[in-house]
Amino acid sequence: MTKKEFIVGLDIGTTKVVCLVGEYHHDGNAIDIVGFGQAPSVGLRKGVVINIDSTVDAIKKAVKEAENMAGIKINSAYVGIAGTHIKSFNSSGVVAVKDKEINAQDVQRVIDAAKAIMIPQDREVLHVIPQEFIIDDQDGIREPIGMNGVRLEAKVHIVTGAISSAQNLIKCANRAGISVTQLCLQPIASAYAVLTQDEKELGVALVDIGGGTTDIAIFREGSLLYTSVLPVGGVHITNDISVGIRASLDAAEKIKLTHGCAMASLVKDDETIEVPAVGEGKARVVPRKILAEIIEPRVEEMFSLIQQEINKSGYSDLLSAGVVLTGGTTLLQGMIELGDFLFEIPLKRGVPIRLGGLKEVVNSPKFSTAVGLLKYGAEQMDVIPQHEEGMIGKLGDSVKSWMKDLF
Repeated sequence: MTKKEFIVGLDIGTTKVVCLVGEYHHDGNAIDIVGFGQAPSVGLRKGVVINIDSTVDAIKKAVKEAENMAGIKINSAYVGIAGTHIKSFNSSGVVAVKDKEINAQDVQRVIDAAKAIMIPQDREVLHVIPQEFIIDDQDGIREPIGMNGVRLEAKVHIVTGAISSAQNLIKCANRAGISVTQLCLQPIASAYAVLTQDEKELGVALVDIGGGTTDIAIFREGSLLYTSVLPVGGVHITNDISVGIRASLDAAEKIKLTHGCAMASLVKDDETIEVPAVGEGKARVVPRKILAEIIEPRVEEMFSLIQQEINKSGYSDLLSAGVVLTGGTTLLQGMIELGDFLFEIPLKRGVPIRLGGLKEVVNSPKFSTAVGLLKYGAEQMDVIPQHEEGMIGKLGDSVKSWMKDLF
């Protein structure tokens, strides 16, 4: 009987912490969801930790719930990271091939050359993701090992983050008893969960609208070309509702989830909602159309910022597969309809795909990042063997890991 292997994904978000446990099967790279835990999060703002104790408590609750469901003790996890401190850019490097046949060491050297750029001392590299390799002017190569040539060039996408923000996130996980196996940028994780290979090949913009941030990842020809994090999310809609209908933030969040609509034209004139009183006053009845008229301008603004960011990337004309929206905020009624009206390219809602086990538990856009962290972790497990090898073996496996990251 083979030993069961488990992967844990921990999505520490602005509004919630989600812990997922997946059982990994090497044959077919399948993942079965076997554990799920969720807890409200109040210790982050715009994806960045602002209260360590509150964040630690939320992590402990979510992890405990997932442990009870899966029947295992969780010691380590792949953790998502976001926030406006994230900066990314494309780079390239060139090396001469010593023996004419390209090996793992050559690929390692060319990637090292591509990431040999100056970054501020308060930042660190989170990801170096190969986009393509060029051998003697032959471009579009994804697997260069074993090919012949004298000049090897690599184009890579580099993601950096503030050291302090990453360390605070790791500190919160450690204090909750969780060792961080690896940090993964949230839009990269979400892409693993909701995008198909065809969409990545054709050209697609993944837009993950969470509670505190909106994360964007653009793919073309199977490669990650652009990532960005915008400081807007569902919390901003909640704040607008709270001010607009004079309700507490908790009441505004509940009203948003149960009655919210992003297009006022979809709401009937006779629909009403009950607004709980703040303090000891009486509850009030408010037309639902007023609620929608508060939400619609904020969502329009968010879509406008997303459109500007996609245009800024320079790849807006290459998105044949359009835009895929995911994240909890996209569950708002009318969100997709308004997006269809405002965007000039195809748009759809993305949910986690290709899962087994308790997949119905996480079959929602709000769990895309957590599911993606499992799939990202599964890929690392698949390319990095669980036993010790010599340095050359390890080097080869790390190179394969880089190359499998997106291709």
